[in-house]
Amino acid sequence: MQIRTILVAMMVVVTGMVNAAEPVQGSVVSTPPKVFGWIEKALLLPGALPLNVKMDTGALTSSLDARDLERFRKDGRDWVRFVVEVQDDHDQQHSMSYEREVQRDVTLRGAGGTDHRPAVLMQICIGDQVYEEQFTLRDRGDMKYPVLIGRRTIEHLGLIDVKQQYTVEPKCAQ
Repeated sequence: MQIRTILVAMMVVVTGMVNAAEPVQGSVVSTPPKVFGWIEKALLLPGALPLNVKMDTGALTSSLDARDLERFRKDGRDWVRFVVEVQDDHDQQHSMSYEREVQRDVTLRGAGGTDHRPAVLMQICIGDQVYEEQFTLRDRGDMKYPVLIGRRTIEHLGLIDVKQQYTVEPKCAQ
């Protein structure tokens, strides 16, 4: 009887060891997160407008340089028409006009006072992935980077290495 108890106990231990070495059915094997630099190349879609974007962990929502901002009503909803103007790496000027439904109005308070901005959904290609995210619109002509990528988008990207720049080229199917 005692030998039988010992054999059963050994079988339980061995079975547990074998099962511990096998992946659980349906479990997800995680891949390491992608790492991006604090400045990256991107494409604004549609139109594949080339941009340099700055990862801004201090901003919650992403921000896009929008010129000639014009609000209007369409089908009883608030919309905005705007132009994005950028300079590429070869000093060529590119511009694209967009019309987007306003998702919400954002009020920002800072040292310079209060600023009201519309937020719209835009698609941006970073690396090999297209992200549809909210962007607040503001004339950022006085800023070096036309796009700031905020934390809401960064959480979908991966990790940011502040020592790196331009780690990926935008390669999204259009």
